[in-house]
Amino acid sequence: MIVVIRGAGDLATGIALRLYRSGYQLVMTDLPEPTAIRRTVCFSEAIRQGEMEVEGVRAVHCTDAQDARNRVEQGLVAVLGDPAGACISDLKPGAVVDAILAKKNLGTAMTDAPVVIGVGPGFTAGVDCHAAVETKRGHTLGRALYTGSPLPNTGVPGIIGGYGAERVLRAPADGTFVPCMEIGRIVKAGEVAATVEGVPMLCTIDGCLRGILPEGTRVFAGMKAGDIDPRCRPEHCLCASDKSLAVGGGVLEALLHFGCLPERR
Repeated sequence: MIVVIRGAGDLATGIALRLYRSGYQLVMTDLPEPTAIRRTVCFSEAIRQGEMEVEGVRAVHCTDAQDARNRVEQGLVAVLGDPAGACISDLKPGAVVDAILAKKNLGTAMTDAPVVIGVGPGFTAGVDCHAAVETKRGHTLGRALYTGSPLPNTGVPGIIGGYGAERVLRAPADGTFVPCMEIGRIVKAGEVAATVEGVPMLCTIDGCLRGILPEGTRVFAGMKAGDIDPRCRPEHCLCASDKSLAVGGGVLEALLHFGCLPERR
């Protein structure tokens, strides 16, 4: 059975890893020019690079729905530059998972597939999806909800190593993004992580640069453009986060709850 995951960023990739390892065939969609920050653990990178491997699971960029169908039959994760999810009507998947994380529903409906799961705030189980999964760090992270909605977006990132909003690097101006550092580098507060039209984007705290936009990305002032992990563990840059896997567990539960059983590989 094919599951379409809308979104292919780091959280959607954690979901994909859970589902792929459980035997589901996966097609993921994202922007033609992805803006994911944690690029070393994002299947959206397959759109830019042609293919991407995360934790031993390989994803490939596909041109259309039929190409994607062929690739999943080969045991690969298929990724399409299809933000509107136009492939869904062609693929007729057994389930759709909306993991765009837009903090609101951008058009997903319960009629998109036999089972539709909304990830994060903006969804209400029984209204626009069959189940919703909590993404806010804390006691309910990863919980599958069969009535009601995930907690509303506060605009404040979850606390990691004692830091919340301070972890996030934001573009200092409108223009073209030019990174000065690679993901995985240990950084100090005040160092220049990137520039936008000559304006520096400074590291906000000491830690490990866990994510940064690729060179040439068009950004606007205040756009999320990087992420520093104060725990200083470069190896964490190469594996899915605890949060993404917890959310993936909630999605897996919901699929099984509604009888969406995986194919045997």
